[in-house]
Amino acid sequence: MKILVSGASVAGPSVALWLGRAGHDVTVVEVAPALRQGGYAVDFRGEVFTTVLDRMGVLGDLRALQTGGNAMRFVDESGRKLMRLPAEFAGGELEVLRADLSRVLYEHSRARATYRFGDSIAALREHSDGVDVSFESGIEERYDLVIGADGMHSVVRRLAWPADQVVERHLDYYVAGWEVPNTLGISGDTLMYNVPGKLASVGGDRRDPGLAQTLFVFKSPRLEYDRRDLDQQKAILREQFGGLGWHVPELLKALPAATELYFDSIGRVRVERWSTDRIVLLGDAGYGATFGALGTGTAVVGAYVLAGELARARGDFRTAFARYEARLRKAVSTTQDGSRAGSFMAPATRFGLTARNRILDIPFFLKQMLKLAQNMSELIDLPDYSGQQGQLVEE
Repeated sequence: MKILVSGASVAGPSVALWLGRAGHDVTVVEVAPALRQGGYAVDFRGEVFTTVLDRMGVLGDLRALQTGGNAMRFVDESGRKLMRLPAEFAGGELEVLRADLSRVLYEHSRARATYRFGDSIAALREHSDGVDVSFESGIEERYDLVIGADGMHSVVRRLAWPADQVVERHLDYYVAGWEVPNTLGISGDTLMYNVPGKLASVGGDRRDPGLAQTLFVFKSPRLEYDRRDLDQQKAILREQFGGLGWHVPELLKALPAATELYFDSIGRVRVERWSTDRIVLLGDAGYGATFGALGTGTAVVGAYVLAGELARARGDFRTAFARYEARLRKAVSTTQDGSRAGSFMAPATRFGLTARNRILDIPFFLKQMLKLAQNMSELIDLPDYSGQQGQLVEE
């Protein structure tokens, strides 16, 4: 089949890899002019996720790029330690920078897929013979299937799903991150500084000791801003964090020079049904949560299951889409419900900050949280599609 995939971050290249192996004619369209370089580290927890990465043939490459995860040391304004979380809390079994993950998936998929950067879908018209797609560039083409793997703010979902079938919930927090010169000499633990409703953190870059990565989180009602306007987003961060102590002024001082900025609301998307007829959603576009809900891992697994069910159904895409959703719906809904990253990273009150630090400083409670994350990753019943006409087996 001729298949269009929207989005070249994680879910898009993952499904392109599998579909390319199965012999489909795959095009991946991405609005950015090139692979995105920004973004924080992402982690994979549990055998389900690492098994899929291994079957994709990318696990070895990712292990060579893993950050190892840094311990998280929460400090007061003077730098005194308040609480420390071990590296496995933040990094899982495998942690890599999102940009590195995206690049590896792209490199492994591009031999069997066509990538079109700097373009986006403008209109979709679904009918019995396919999906007519108009692009922002003016190109018009017909595809057998369209896969929306374009994230929480999915263009495919906006164009193809009625508003009353989509619930987009703002979870009261925003998250941002950018690269800074490591003038503070940060190494080892990532340093985390809180005031009620806000977190500022900085950790060393293991690839380059001269660089460091920030992570800022703040509580806020929904804000109106242009997602492509970096200057506007930088202004919001300066307004939110201006006047704070610790190393915040120095980190904000490096913000104007940042050419890559990750900035987004912490939210959750739920769609009544993941497919229409010939259009289907994958990853955050259909069942995403911005932060803290195993979203990267479920996107990779979702790509495997979607391509596997298409192979198993021998082209009967309606059956394949139904099976794909039936296999994953309960598991991803459960992990979404566990997304409380904003309130964990930046509790809204001084009492909440003190309670979090004291509770997680007790080894028993820390162990229970690590166990919960592991158990949530094992909710997915992972099929083996390797026997499907040999279509998903790498030669």
